[in-house]
Amino acid sequence: MAQHEHVRVAVIGSGFGGLGAAVRLRREGITDFVVLERADSVGGTWRDNSYPGCACDVPSHLYSFSFAPNPDWPRTFSGQRHIRAYLEHVTDLFGLRRHIRFDSEVKLMTWDADNLRWNIETARGSLSADVVVSATGPLSDPKIPEIPGLESFPGKVFHSARWDHDFDLRGKRVAMVGTGASAIQIVPAIQREVGRLTLFQRTPPWVMPRVDRAISGVERRLHRSLPFTTQLRRGLLWGIRELQVQAFTKHPDELGLVEQLAKRNMARAIKDPALRAKLTPDYRIGCKRILLSSEYYPALAQPNVDVVAGGLSEIRGSTVVAADGTEAEVDAIIFGTGFHVTDMPIAERVVGAEGITLADSWKNGMQALRGAAAAGFPNWMTIIGPNTGLGNSSMILMIESQLNYMADYLRQLDVLGGRTALDARPAAVEGWNRTVQERMKRTVWNTGGCTSWYLDASGRNTTIWPGTTSEFRRATRRVDLGEYAVIRKPGVKDAEGGADGAGHGVKKTSEPARTTKRPARATGKSAPARVADAQRSEGAA
Repeated sequence: MAQHEHVRVAVIGSGFGGLGAAVRLRREGITDFVVLERADSVGGTWRDNSYPGCACDVPSHLYSFSFAPNPDWPRTFSGQRHIRAYLEHVTDLFGLRRHIRFDSEVKLMTWDADNLRWNIETARGSLSADVVVSATGPLSDPKIPEIPGLESFPGKVFHSARWDHDFDLRGKRVAMVGTGASAIQIVPAIQREVGRLTLFQRTPPWVMPRVDRAISGVERRLHRSLPFTTQLRRGLLWGIRELQVQAFTKHPDELGLVEQLAKRNMARAIKDPALRAKLTPDYRIGCKRILLSSEYYPALAQPNVDVVAGGLSEIRGSTVVAADGTEAEVDAIIFGTGFHVTDMPIAERVVGAEGITLADSWKNGMQALRGAAAAGFPNWMTIIGPNTGLGNSSMILMIESQLNYMADYLRQLDVLGGRTALDARPAAVEGWNRTVQERMKRTVWNTGGCTSWYLDASGRNTTIWPGTTSEFRRATRRVDLGEYAVIRKPGVKDAEGGADGAGHGVKKTSEPARTTKRPARATGKSAPARVADAQRSEGAA
């Protein structure tokens, strides 16, 4: 990386969000951008999570870009290897490698108010950018709980997202900590080869069968020769999940039937009443993400597996101790304990216009206008930001909606002309967040009686979107300039040839600049009103 390199856009991360942003930039005719990636290859969470059994719980044809359909998915639910290969394919198909800077972890991003740009320090040098698009994702930094005695454990310790493939598990006594989406895939994948497996379960998950199968050669040939059939398949998968949303967001009691199906799924594999009692959740299904596996329960019923109904509380030498006092001697500890989702480490490295970090700005909870822009951080956007997560569908749908918003954001900067920045108004951010949180009150994620990783330290849900993907698509189709303060450098001419001001320092204009190039899309409506309009509207994603 050249010292003092300057680009129009810097994208952080090369997972689905970062690569999607890069593709959209090129399709918008923007080539003056870089993708900063801390690792040595693309893939994001699908590069980092290579544990045994790793796979997606969203159907393959829905868990892929609409602009890059893959007719050759081998299974209805794809494994990590095939998803990572797909992302490598997208990188090459759209000529993105020339833009990617590998081994370039971002150390610090600081807003330069004098020049209206971001100064970025990376592991391989410094650069600056007019706009930053942060696509680090919420599932990128593993979380390992602080367990007394962990530092003195003599055996092997690693997180599921940092799997040690050099460590031979055969015949070993293994402690698996956690029962989330990763753990239910790891447990059946390693159960046959380990000597003994002790599962530390703080909260049992609801598990439904995984209806997975190989996609036949006939189906793949059909999708290759008639591309509309791939779109039709994707549309059907999307539509089914859109119809399910109301049960999660407005009528959680309707999920009772799904609970009965989940209990029957458990009863087929778990015959021991005591074990069934341990594995039966006491909260409404959907409060935590519903997990899919046809192998998890059968693995737990095997004689070399112990389920401890309590979290890991202490380690004494090679002895692991549960909260209920249960002890086990183990050779290895595998943490399937999730990620820093509501306290993303990247927020500590972003310093905004007021000289404070994004982490400080979000100390009372993450919030961003339309899941993208934070007040006090001009020309900075995030992909998969606050309250953009989903509980039942594909995040690629949300990512593509945010890419629409990103593209219009950049168009608006072009229309405004000159050295310009947009800063989300605090009132707009607060209004948007207030509406989202009000809608959240009746959802299963807030009323289901569980504590999940969707909630932050104060118990507020800053992760999930409380609506359909089509609602979010409409809410992010265009940038409303009325929700932003327009910042210009004094003396820079606007699109009509007038001057912006003659003073020193940066000028914030209270109204969007006039232009003859393109009308600004300000509606004059508040953020809550815009959301209400989106709720009343009809349309497809």
